Amino acid sequence: MPDLSEILEEYGFLEPDDRYRLLIDLGRALEPMPEALKTDATLVRGCSAAVWVYPTTRDDGRLHFLADSNAAITKGIIALVLETVQDRTPQGILAADIEAALAPFDLKTQLSSNRTQGIPNMIALIRAEAARLAS
Repeated sequence: MPDLSEILEEYGFLEPDDRYRLLIDLGRALEPMPEALKTDATLVRGCSAAVWVYPTTRDDGRLHFLADSNAAITKGIIALVLETVQDRTPQGILAADIEAALAPFDLKTQLSSNRTQGIPNMIALIRAEAARLAS
C-alpha cells in the first residue's frame, strides 16, 4: 500500500465519486483478516458498519493490526487509519497524532456521518492496545 502522503496527494486530485473508488481500492488492499478473528471481542463498538480490529505483536515489539469491515468504503477508511499506525512501536502509536494525519482527507465532509462515526472508537481501541503494551 502507498504511504499516507501518496494517498493524500492522489485523493486531493479526485472528484468525490473517484474518492469513494480510491477508498474502496484501499480497503481491498488490506491484509486479509481470517474469519475466525471476526468475533464479538474484536468488533469495534459504535460503527454503523461492522468493523473488526485484531492487534498482534511482532517479534520486535511493534504492533500489527488485522482489520476488516462488511462495508467497502468503511474498509477503505480503516486502511487510512491503519496506515498511520501499522507496524509501529506502542510508544510510536501513542505519540502519533492520528486525527491530525487523517484531517487533510476531510472525511467528515466527504462522507456521511454514518461512515465516519466509528473512526474515534477504532482509534481509541488502537491507542488502548498500545498503552497496554507500553506499560
